[in-house]
Amino acid sequence: MLLALLSAPLAAHAAPTPAAGAAAASIRIGVLRFGTVSWELDVVRRHGFDTAAGVAVEPVEFAAAQATQVALQAGKVDMVALDWLWVSRQRSEGADWCFTPFSNAVGGLVVPAASPIQSVADLPGRKLGVAGSPLDKSWLILRAYAERTHGIDLDTAVDKSFGAPPLIAEELKAGRLDAMLTFWPFVAKAEAAGMRAMLTMDAAISALGISATVPVVGYVFSEKWATRNRAAVDGFLSAVAEARRRLATDDAEWRALAPLTGAADDAELERLKTWYRRGIPTHWGTQEQDAAERLFEVLAEIGGPTLVGAAKTIAPGTFWPGAAY
Repeated sequence: MLLALLSAPLAAHAAPTPAAGAAAASIRIGVLRFGTVSWELDVVRRHGFDTAAGVAVEPVEFAAAQATQVALQAGKVDMVALDWLWVSRQRSEGADWCFTPFSNAVGGLVVPAASPIQSVADLPGRKLGVAGSPLDKSWLILRAYAERTHGIDLDTAVDKSFGAPPLIAEELKAGRLDAMLTFWPFVAKAEAAGMRAMLTMDAAISALGISATVPVVGYVFSEKWATRNRAAVDGFLSAVAEARRRLATDDAEWRALAPLTGAADDAELERLKTWYRRGIPTHWGTQEQDAAERLFEVLAEIGGPTLVGAAKTIAPGTFWPGAAY
């Protein structure tokens, strides 16, 4: 079923075969060394999917996600992975960034296997570690979910702390936290270690009445740059679509990719593979973009102007019109 669904985005991103002898256009992409974007790009480059599509992918490594954002704004790279909330706010303030989906996966709420915490209703009074900042999308989604489904204001009901995902994971493992809300690769690793993913953020989004799957993280780039380099952008999207097809269907790709995932063992690699595959976007069009608009309204209500600025809706042009499937 997944293979059939993937054929649509692959066809949508099909790029014309470059003319013999034509120089490949270069695209610099900011990545984290063990980040999930680097997984896709590794498959793209190992198999020459970029060359076949007439483009040369050049990963540029950074130590932190914030550094990739700064590099994009400074023109040091052409693309990075960010969320459309950031893109929308930037566009509402005059920038021309745009977004095309990378992953539907967000994160989840994790507790030790034997924890008495069975639902969000059990969180008040507990110690909760949150990966990222108070404006992290998973935290805002969880707050909205808790308020709408249980009438709980988690911002005041829990003893919360924010930090880098590895630190939060270690604190939970050491018993200094009762639960953690973290990014999906760390949820996957926690599950491999025997912990329990109590609530995924895609389930929370669905419970908020948003039925369509909403890709939150995507490739972000300048609209003007993409217009000038349309063939290169189309070639890149074709190449990553082929990489996703391989990662969705070929377990051998994951064995080759294992060192780059940071998986400590086969159990971790298996959970990372499962989560990645679950997050592959298979549809992107009006329905998903309308769902993103509804999610924006929910998050804006929680995050306020600090998150979205003065905007009341997603800024026009946030979603790159050249990608639909």
